[in-house]
Amino acid sequence: QVQLAESGGGLVQAGDSLRLSCAASGRTFTSYAMGWFRQAPGKEREFVAGVIWVRGTTYYADSVKGRFTMSRDVAEDTLVLRMNSLKPADTAVYYCAATGPTPRVVPTPSEYDYWGKGTQVTVSS
Repeated sequence: QVQLAESGGGLVQAGDSLRLSCAASGRTFTSYAMGWFRQAPGKEREFVAGVIWVRGTTYYADSVKGRFTMSRDVAEDTLVLRMNSLKPADTAVYYCAATGPTPRVVPTPSEYDYWGKGTQVTVSS
């Protein structure tokens, strides 16, 4: 049983940074795609960043490119999202997700099989 657990959310001011972590367990994620999504109140869940676990190639939504950096710790099965220059528009619940086996990252939430419970990120102006 795959389990994903996010941590690191909180309340920050615009321009601040946060580091989110996702601890993954339950199987080997070598051929999986993993990613971060977010959902703001009244809005659909949207893609933030993704990675093919075995290759480490990362993909970002245009809205976060240059500000967010995703990395993975293969030994610890942990996915990290470093968020810099945060804006009020980044306020949302952030979810870690996984799907596979797959050779590519897709930005569509419905393509992901496993989800964490989410962590709240609130950016005040």
